[in-house]
Amino acid sequence: MAKVSAIPSPERAARANQRNALAAGYLGWTLDAFDFFVLIFVLAPVAHDFHVSLPQIVLTLTASLAMRPVGAVLFGLMADRYGRRLPLMLDIISYSVIEVLSGLAPNYRVFFVLRLLYGIGMGGEWGVGASLAMESVPPKWRGILSGFLQEGYALGYLLAAAVYSVVFPHWGWRAMFLLGGLPALLSLFIFAKVKETEAWHESRTDWGTYGRAIARHWKLFLYMVILMTAMNCISHGTQDLFPTFLQRERHFSPEITAMITMISMVGAICGGVVFGLYSDRRGRRRAMVTAVLLAIVITPAWLLAPSVALMVAAAFLMQFMVQGGWGVIPVHLNELSPNELRGFFPGFAYQLGVLFASSITYMEAVLAEHMSYAQSLGILASLVLLLGVPVIALGPEARGAAFGKNTPPSGSP
Repeated sequence: MAKVSAIPSPERAARANQRNALAAGYLGWTLDAFDFFVLIFVLAPVAHDFHVSLPQIVLTLTASLAMRPVGAVLFGLMADRYGRRLPLMLDIISYSVIEVLSGLAPNYRVFFVLRLLYGIGMGGEWGVGASLAMESVPPKWRGILSGFLQEGYALGYLLAAAVYSVVFPHWGWRAMFLLGGLPALLSLFIFAKVKETEAWHESRTDWGTYGRAIARHWKLFLYMVILMTAMNCISHGTQDLFPTFLQRERHFSPEITAMITMISMVGAICGGVVFGLYSDRRGRRRAMVTAVLLAIVITPAWLLAPSVALMVAAAFLMQFMVQGGWGVIPVHLNELSPNELRGFFPGFAYQLGVLFASSITYMEAVLAEHMSYAQSLGILASLVLLLGVPVIALGPEARGAAFGKNTPPSGSP
């Protein structure tokens, strides 16, 4: 009897690497989000233990967000110069170690510095992980897998909520941060199972040529920043103060508020995948514009639903649409980006968008002091959704672009 070879075929090995690369990007983003949202649930206990006010602890969230562009630049440049794998491993290890150290912080000053450093790691993961995943998977499946990848953020939120409900009552907030060190194990998986992408090998260049490429494509980068500012205004404008609205204006209990919020995140995950698949069939811009327009239609029910059941349904549908549009972002930005800049452009544009959109929640809170929360959220959410439509529709698209050195940058405006 002939001996069956244990060596996998090239096609099977390629498929395995595609799965592993997607898993690395997805888990990296999920666990990154988990480490960030852990603090959201324990703001008051941390403030109490450090003998500071709640706004001082909230300021550490702002500090993390403000440092995200720094991480995007640092790890993005590394990814274009040295490949996707090594920077991604270093990034995951860095934010995991800092998360553990945050749980051991002896005072507020040390905690604040650690959250600044955490922001660098948080800012670096998305761009590198997305470029690794999108360069590894088949072009025909990029859209649906992009939606799957992006909604790792929503899953990270759900994991943080679950850990809070189980760990905090018994072991306190420090134990939650200590669990945040587990993502470091993901680096071992990447080292053992994920190969460097062929697109990076083909597009690698020297620093001089790289710098000229950045200067040559500045208009494209500017558009990407504007797009990400609009998308972050849409996301944060419909998410951040929604729990406050449920508690203060609808007078829902913390339990019902948490339930509605978590169900809305399930909607986010579903929407990202569905609209990602739609973008593979009908185009990236059409999918995003459709999602945003449907979100505008749902906005009145999202804020004015008369019962808990209808509020749950509206919250689910709202985030289904909002994050449906977001699910297209990883593939859209990576397809638009020039080959030699794919590690740097998407992540840095994303994080600058976060920075420029960071005031939307504050604006909603200030406006809510002069009118109801429903009116404040309704006015500003509708405004950013309406502005988002032309920003998306009038921009470039490069659906199905081949990734490699010999491919022209079809996303250039």
